[in-house]
Amino acid sequence: MIASGSDTKKQKTCLQVATNVTEQKHNVTREVRGQNLGICRGFRGCTLWLTGLSGAGKTSIAFELEAYLVSKGIPAYGLDGDNIRTGLNKNLGFSQVDREENIRRVAEVAKLFADSGVVSICSFVSPFAEDREMARKIHKDADLKFFEIHVNTPLEVCESRDVKGLYKKARQGSIQGFTGVTQAYEAPESPDLAVSTEGVT
Repeated sequence: MIASGSDTKKQKTCLQVATNVTEQKHNVTREVRGQNLGICRGFRGCTLWLTGLSGAGKTSIAFELEAYLVSKGIPAYGLDGDNIRTGLNKNLGFSQVDREENIRRVAEVAKLFADSGVVSICSFVSPFAEDREMARKIHKDADLKFFEIHVNTPLEVCESRDVKGLYKKARQGSIQGFTGVTQAYEAPESPDLAVSTEGVT
């Protein structure tokens, strides 16, 4: 969502690409692992990918859904954009290249959660269709289900909320490349589900 001068201070992400890596196979299959997870025996994990503008309600939906599933004995975990950027992806900025790498890393983490039998609930602006398709492919290649959910809350509603004050800063020019203001958002053409939090607090 945000780009700033501090991006230039971020460490480089691809200093060297490993070529001597061999994928190691688990001794425990997904089917066996699923028999020991939650109330729903035999349950297989999946990824729910929530995309939408800042302030659309992605995180609220994700965390409420996470709590509901866990209360029903279904293992779930919410991966949130802000949280990921304070840890795993804290070395990434908001250039298009960094955004792509941000989504790639998150998709790989979500895949691991799903492979372990957990419902991975991802809430990321993820403004570029190509990046979201990459996330889907990462799951498809691993034979894991991936559901794209468009939190289709109108820009004016998101901006009126502006809980973090980011839209105001973007309009003032202190934030460059902010999705919905100076950076386009490529809405999903055929999401698996579309929801809106307009009129919901």
